[in-house]
Amino acid sequence: MNDAWRGKVTDPLLQQRLAKFIALHCFRNSVLQDLHAGVLPSSARGDYSDVTVRSPYGEVPWPQVARISDEEMKRLMIDVVDRVYRFLHLLFNEPDGQTLLRDLCERDFQPHWQEPRMAKDLW
Repeated sequence: MNDAWRGKVTDPLLQQRLAKFIALHCFRNSVLQDLHAGVLPSSARGDYSDVTVRSPYGEVPWPQVARISDEEMKRLMIDVVDRVYRFLHLLFNEPDGQTLLRDLCERDFQPHWQEPRMAKDLW
């Protein structure tokens, strides 16, 4: 990587745009969309403390309901890892990766999304 590109890839603005691009293409547009589909219950209180799920074993308060099964979580993670792998393959192959980085330097593909913040507990 030449010095010009090294300077670009360390730019926080590019990194924020890249983070949103990865989140959109590797997570949001994944199996997660299928899991997100369906009916969301309404809450008169707004905090869902007034919502319960009825099961053969009794009612479960909404805040305690597991919303993704182990099998769904496995499917989601496999899909996300595959998508991240494809993305990294694109990013680290020339000229596609440089084209993407150049495009992200010029514009934000998700300008309406909140700007990413640095997580404090990454590792």
